[in-house]
Amino acid sequence: MEEHVFDQVADAELHFLEEKLLAVDPDDLEVDLASGVLTLTFADDQKVIVNSHRAAGQIWLAAFRQAWHFSPHQENGHTVWRTASEELRSTLQRLVGTKLGRPFQW
Repeated sequence: MEEHVFDQVADAELHFLEEKLLAVDPDDLEVDLASGVLTLTFADDQKVIVNSHRAAGQIWLAAFRQAWHFSPHQENGHTVWRTASEELRSTLQRLVGTKLGRPFQW
């Protein structure tokens, strides 16, 4: 994937995630997107970082002493970010829901 295409696709994904996460009560979760880095800060100051990594052609996720590197895959005309066994949105949904102590849905 060409760099400019990767930047567009990754940026669109990060903006989607930001928009959906902004729906969470700001007392429970602060959401900040700047320069290709989406930072989630929970009420206890723990953080989740999601960032676009152009050189690797991936979106990286770091949370609670774990890390994932998601690569773009075309599925049914849409870009889906996957590792060998996980998908970005479902992984982030699970992490946020677990941390909040209640289900979180996109």
